[in-house]
Amino acid sequence: MRYLIIGLGIYGSNLAIDLTNMGHEVIGADVNASLVESIKDFISTAYIIDSTDEISLSVLPLKNVDLVIVAIGENFGASIRTVALLKKMGVAHIYARAIDKLHESILEGFDIDRILTPEQRAAEDLVHEMALGSEIESLKIDDNSYVLKFTVPDYFVGMRYSSLDLDRSYGMDLIAVTRLTAGRNMLGISRSHPERIESAALADEKVEKGDTLICLGTTKSYRELFKNIES
Repeated sequence: MRYLIIGLGIYGSNLAIDLTNMGHEVIGADVNASLVESIKDFISTAYIIDSTDEISLSVLPLKNVDLVIVAIGENFGASIRTVALLKKMGVAHIYARAIDKLHESILEGFDIDRILTPEQRAAEDLVHEMALGSEIESLKIDDNSYVLKFTVPDYFVGMRYSSLDLDRSYGMDLIAVTRLTAGRNMLGISRSHPERIESAALADEKVEKGDTLICLGTTKSYRELFKNIES
């Protein structure tokens, strides 16, 4: 796909480089010449333009990209005006970054494809991890349900997976288990990598220290699990 990213600060530039590394064509634009200079060698094309100026904005290949991402975060006014101009110019698909609830509420009025809230999501992930009292990766499904990924508690080590009964005891559905397996990388250097234990073999497997569980559950069920283990 072909992306145009307007705003090449930390968030915009990282997004641009990640998309490029995934094989996409990325065009970048920013009013700050030093930001454009620092990223120009990592993406397809980079423009120094003021996106709040309609004439300058029209220089960009707006009709020849699949998606325009307005990644401006620090300058609230510039973000809003840029989105307004893009809508006026008939750009079909727009994502825009919002830095707070007010910003998000204003962007909602433009009826764009998606509003990005990276700071809010990062904060929510941290709060969620702190509330659970353990290092955990999570994917929110709805207001109360999460896919949770965490290292198996020592309490379970040595038990058979068939005896854990996470569903009945804690209201958590076990989706998958990964285990670190010794191997070597392309340079022949020893390294461990996670490998999924096949579902058919899981029931007879004993839990080993360092195994990682991927479960569907809630924050309440996760806390209940560790509360019972620690008591």
